[in-house]
Amino acid sequence: MANVGGFFKNVMSEMRKVSWPRRKELTKYTVIVIATVVAAAIFFTVVDLGISELFRWYLAL
Repeated sequence: MANVGGFFKNVMSEMRKVSWPRRKELTKYTVIVIATVVAAAIFFTVVDLGISELFRWYLAL
């Protein structure tokens, strides 16, 4: 049990050394991530619709 206590003590010590982002940086990063996810979703939706339409066209031949 002493090892577990020492582990958490070391974890807390390391967490104090972490450089956390400021609110402005965090907001900027969040907007970038959301914009990237939305762009990827739109891209894959368009690709999926295009492939589906090509497949339907091929089956109609």
